[in-house]
Amino acid sequence: MKVFKFGGASVKDAEAVKNVATILKQYPDERIIVVVSAMGKTTNALEQLTNAFFYHNKNVETLLNEIKKYHFDIIEQLFPDKNHPIYNDVNNAFIELDWAIEGEPTHSYDHEYDQIVSIGELISTKIVSACLSEAGIANKWQDARDFIQTDNTHREGKINWELTQQLVNHSTSPLSPLHMERGKMEKIIVTQGFIGGTSENFTTTLGREGSDYTAAIIAYTMNAESVTIWKDVPGVLNADPKWFEKTQKLEQISYQDAIELAYYGATVIHPKTIKPLQNKKIPLYVKSFINPEEAGTVINDVQSSLPVPCFIFKINQVLASISPKDFSFIVEENLSDIFKLFAERHIKINMMQNSAISFSLCIDNDPYKLPELIKTLQKDYRVLYNEQLELITIRYYDQATIDRVTANKKILLEVKSRYTAQMVVKPASFM
Repeated sequence: MKVFKFGGASVKDAEAVKNVATILKQYPDERIIVVVSAMGKTTNALEQLTNAFFYHNKNVETLLNEIKKYHFDIIEQLFPDKNHPIYNDVNNAFIELDWAIEGEPTHSYDHEYDQIVSIGELISTKIVSACLSEAGIANKWQDARDFIQTDNTHREGKINWELTQQLVNHSTSPLSPLHMERGKMEKIIVTQGFIGGTSENFTTTLGREGSDYTAAIIAYTMNAESVTIWKDVPGVLNADPKWFEKTQKLEQISYQDAIELAYYGATVIHPKTIKPLQNKKIPLYVKSFINPEEAGTVINDVQSSLPVPCFIFKINQVLASISPKDFSFIVEENLSDIFKLFAERHIKINMMQNSAISFSLCIDNDPYKLPELIKTLQKDYRVLYNEQLELITIRYYDQATIDRVTANKKILLEVKSRYTAQMVVKPASFM
């Protein structure tokens, strides 16, 4: 059994959805679980809708109508017959969304976020499943919340592995290996990435770009042969083409290097994806949905280092310096308090360094989380910070690569280990 994951770019329009069917037709005898993300930039649009709803902005209806129009335009191109059941299925999903943003928010922001943003995956998978059926590919649509179980940590749901495994193995589950072996008409199951469910039947999400993680969870619980992530790039590149004119494809990567690259912000793989696969030595392939016949990149238990340096850029960063107001030493108790505040607000630290009297860290500039965090820190600490910065990470660096990426930029903070160098820099345009 294989697990395929198709991200937002691979289902962004009608032609892209048809291409998913074309790819799956190349595997006529395989049992495949297809994990699908929200279409195109739908997650971003639903995040804007969540913010408008929660913070009482006036453009809720406008944003909602744009999201509906985007999806129904795709449906009309795929299914000209307006009596096709997909119209009713998707309309019912949007009714759920209407209910979610009706009235006043009744829960925390993170709870409301999960109930609203998760609709994107539910709709995209219904459309993909219907398109596959139309193309003659027998498949079954499955709600991921029925088997991926998490705790109540909204926006960063922690997997209940034992319960998830039980639900996957249950004899009535379409995902159970026995069911898939016997299912002559349902060798392909279509389900959602990014979302899970709680014991109270609330929806949770697994963190931004969490569909890769969903694929890894399914592969782990079902002892899959492999996982393939279909992207709009030929494989894992040593740098983002947005920042580098000349990039190189990596033919093979070790689990360790993949974890490091994902942790530092390489967007091609979700940071939590690798561990479940590494535990059972399940290979992960990153392939192009544009040229599916190409080999792509394989991530496995190879022990060799990467042949070229890898570059990761994160923009819109904030560098903050936190120190006690009386200029006493930063000690373990201070760091414990600081880390607790970050953890409570689900703010990831991208880089950090401490001295005798200060603790410096680099974080994403989240306009909804950061101001409140700084205000809270300022009650007990002196906080200074710079905005509009970049964080550059180089895996397998040398001085020449550092000089190359920091030319005409001012380095504000630098941290080096044996294999990895990180620099917080101010671009020339802001100097």
